[in-house]
Amino acid sequence: MAVYRNQTGEIIQNTTDRMREEVVKGLLSTPKYLNSKYFYDAEGNKLFQQIMDLPEYYLTRSEMEIFKDQSKSIAKTILSGTTELDIVELGAGNAIKSTHLLKQLSKQQIDFTYFPIDISDNVIQLLEQEIPARVPGIKMHGLNGEYLDMVENANLLSPHRKVYLFLGSNIGNFRKSFAIEFLKKLQKQLKSGDLLLIGLDLKKNPKQILAAYNDAAGVTKAFNLNLLKRIKRELDVDLDLAKFEHYPTYDPISGSCRSYIISLEKQSVLIDDECITFEKNEPIYMELSQKYSVSEIDDLAEQSGFKPIEYFFDSNKWFLDVVWQKE
Repeated sequence: MAVYRNQTGEIIQNTTDRMREEVVKGLLSTPKYLNSKYFYDAEGNKLFQQIMDLPEYYLTRSEMEIFKDQSKSIAKTILSGTTELDIVELGAGNAIKSTHLLKQLSKQQIDFTYFPIDISDNVIQLLEQEIPARVPGIKMHGLNGEYLDMVENANLLSPHRKVYLFLGSNIGNFRKSFAIEFLKKLQKQLKSGDLLLIGLDLKKNPKQILAAYNDAAGVTKAFNLNLLKRIKRELDVDLDLAKFEHYPTYDPISGSCRSYIISLEKQSVLIDDECITFEKNEPIYMELSQKYSVSEIDDLAEQSGFKPIEYFFDSNKWFLDVVWQKE
């Protein structure tokens, strides 16, 4: 069983207890919601890997192109005259994109340690097996838990200058106000000279964006419904997945792409002593994937206390990885 730990290593709360609390809170709220971080159990990770290979899902290919073709330029920007640093990746996932940068730094004989952070202990275990095989001789230390808690741990584990990676448009999972709040908290944990390399999906044709979250093969639907399957299994809840449907929307003005699960009929379930009632056609808010213009990204940096110092676009200019420096 995975656990959350504070900076001294003490167990705070196991993931099942925390998940139960957050699921009950979300499903008793109006409107109902579920925390998207719980998508990523072993099955969720597998489904998301399939999503990234879908023809409609341009995000991964676009950012992968940036790291494959521009890792040398990225390395030049983040090194800034130093040959000793730490790479801390928030929400590392399979680290396929960041591996290109890790290989480039290793090739340049840079003395660095890689700290992947992920909410999923499955991900950290896999990375601890796979990264040394991809980048022989690499120094790494996996951190399983919440982003900001683990950033604090990384700072305690090493005094070196740090480059934080927050890729895959993960910041897009936050509403803009929450994104600014999160980035401000992260900025406070950075030291002078630290950098943040952040990936953001850019606004583009609305049909292209919506298709990425409603693929013809139904993999994204399975990914969303898998969270209900996880709740059913791990929290011992009598849920009938056939009574729910996946529904995505995109607003091209705000740039908000939202995913919902719709209850197809009136129904009730028990989670411990709590009775959760779903009305027919009631939505459960699952996930936000926020899209930005470049000017909105610059505003996001300014409001969070960062200064953009270099921009890396894919060839279609569908995606942007930008290096921010702490002001």
